Amino acid sequence: MQTLHVALDNRSYPIHIGSNLLNQADLILPYLKRKNVAIVTNTTVAPLYLEKLSSTLRNAGVTVIEIVLPDGEAYKNTETLNLIYDTLLKNRCERSTTLIALGGGVIGDLTGYAAATYLRGVPFIQIPTTLLSQVDSSVGGKTGINHPLGKNMIGAFYQPKLVLADIDTLQSLPPRELSAGLAEVIKYGLIRDADFFEWLEVNIGKLIALDEAAISYAIYRSCQNKAEVVAADEHETGERALLNLGHTFGHAIENAMGYGVWLHGEAVAAGTIMAADLSVRMNWLNADEFARILNLLNASNLPLQAPKLGVTKYLDLMASDKKVADGKIRLVLQQGIGKAVITSDYDVNKLNETLSLL
Repeated sequence: MQTLHVALDNRSYPIHIGSNLLNQADLILPYLKRKNVAIVTNTTVAPLYLEKLSSTLRNAGVTVIEIVLPDGEAYKNTETLNLIYDTLLKNRCERSTTLIALGGGVIGDLTGYAAATYLRGVPFIQIPTTLLSQVDSSVGGKTGINHPLGKNMIGAFYQPKLVLADIDTLQSLPPRELSAGLAEVIKYGLIRDADFFEWLEVNIGKLIALDEAAISYAIYRSCQNKAEVVAADEHETGERALLNLGHTFGHAIENAMGYGVWLHGEAVAAGTIMAADLSVRMNWLNADEFARILNLLNASNLPLQAPKLGVTKYLDLMASDKKVADGKIRLVLQQGIGKAVITSDYDVNKLNETLSLL
């Protein structure tokens, strides 16, 4: 097992990465106020891992409540959030009850937001079971739900007490979900870690094959990058916004197509290409670097072409993004592999050129 720490003073917490972690109650017990937990998961993950985690905790003397939600991005909404509240209230859960998110990014975001708001705040633990959630959404304390007019527009910054990334859970991932997670892994190389990007170019085949050593290293390196960014800018007032490379375009795709039609990582991959295309038009990224980005995303079995929504539709949806400031869309663009900037100082005509290709 490897361990990293997110350094946030008295709200710091560890990220454990390894195999067979769901069977190790000793990793979880120190982070419980009392031996009472509510495990939140979904209909896909529950048959695979809920009994294992529940048994591990019950055998250690923990009282466990199980909450099984419908699966999918389409259910990341107020109605599903209320299902968590309903169960907590019916069971008279107190502030000493710890919520445990067992699942992917949707479960993590929902559970974290429920924890932030139930009784004005109860502890929670992230146990991510997808590659995307292990390298990105479980770390950093972003929680929330979607709104019909925008993705993740309602939420809170609320840090977990612990992140437990059991790589054994990745064996049950469908290939499409694995590829979606690789989009977020590649992001770290693009925004701040050129050496990691080069490592990914060499080892992408091993990652697709779920080679244990390669996947462990990729998760560790990704979490290391994210932990450093979050520690420096917890509430996304500066550097942390770089983690949104491809996301402003990608969220527009997810919203337009219907939440869940495109997986989040797929939309981010297409959005990353759009950001790279605009960066080339701005003469910030050269043709060879653009080709390397395309090749790595292609080798990861990710979509290279965004849906054809039209310039007006894209701009309208992007204008609802959280990063809009003073009425202008801010974008994360590339100034080379390993270097990204968040800027509103781009040529709008060139942005329209990028969007007009779709």
